[in-house]
Amino acid sequence: MDILISLVLLFAGLGILILGAEWLVRGASSIARKSGISPLVVGLTVVAFGTSAPELTVNLYSALTGTTDIAVGNIIGSSIANILLILGVTAAIVPLAVKSTTVKWEIPLALLAGLLVLVFGSDRLFDGGVADVITRTDGLALLSLFIVFMCYIFVLARHDKEAAVPEEAQKEPLNTPLAILLILAGLAGLVIGGKVLVDQAVVLARLAGLSEAVIGLTVVAIGTSLPELATSIVAAFKKEVDIAIGNVVGSNIFNVFWILGLTSVIAPLPVPEGFMVDATVGVAAVLLLLGALFIGTRQRLDRWQGVVFVLLYISYLTYLVV
Repeated sequence: MDILISLVLLFAGLGILILGAEWLVRGASSIARKSGISPLVVGLTVVAFGTSAPELTVNLYSALTGTTDIAVGNIIGSSIANILLILGVTAAIVPLAVKSTTVKWEIPLALLAGLLVLVFGSDRLFDGGVADVITRTDGLALLSLFIVFMCYIFVLARHDKEAAVPEEAQKEPLNTPLAILLILAGLAGLVIGGKVLVDQAVVLARLAGLSEAVIGLTVVAIGTSLPELATSIVAAFKKEVDIAIGNVVGSNIFNVFWILGLTSVIAPLPVPEGFMVDATVGVAAVLLLLGALFIGTRQRLDRWQGVVFVLLYISYLTYLVV
């Protein structure tokens, strides 16, 4: 009965978290566009931050309450789920053509992000340290790279006049009082949902005999990736493949440079047991994506490749649990 109650509360927290992110994005987008900011810039900033809000909320709460295994596991697990699960499912629906700039710059940046997580969390291996910790200094380095990435995004937005505008940025702006109300409600939803989700994830870990890291890598990671999953599937059905793959690759970069960077600046993050294996899987997933774009039809993720990605993700989950 305790497990059932915790599961119900966990999914309730997840629902509040995602709804809060949606309200925050809608309200902030409306105010930004009423202020004269271009829809493309709104999509690349406000909407991008919004879809990463669940991961950010979970990580901040985890760091502040000392459940750092969930914080680290959430970022690594989300990165793996984004590529193997979300891109896999999306490509299985509609083959995904990938822009050359994404292949040349954004996927390598996602690979760099994964490699840095692996290196920063392996102090004993690379520095002969007594413990593996993602420190405040590591976090500042990640945040510096995030600033570089945002500069790249703005340059790309100025030069790519035909870039697709995310659907949220195309909607009619709301009136200001309603937009402010949505922002406040969204922030409240993120705080409440994040607290409930993390608390119940810890309870489930203890009841099921699983580590907090495993819960972070599975339930929490998949849950906080639902906004990206929904965005990519809708974009795939609408044939907006640039949004579908850009959303996933960009999310991985955001997760590491912005969310993990900020979290580790607030509180140094000791890495959980099994970190090396999970971080290596994250790097391998990006390498697999990069390699898949040169197998078969170049710069395209075909349906059969999407199915392979999903099967690999199921295998990874099986490894974690068993």
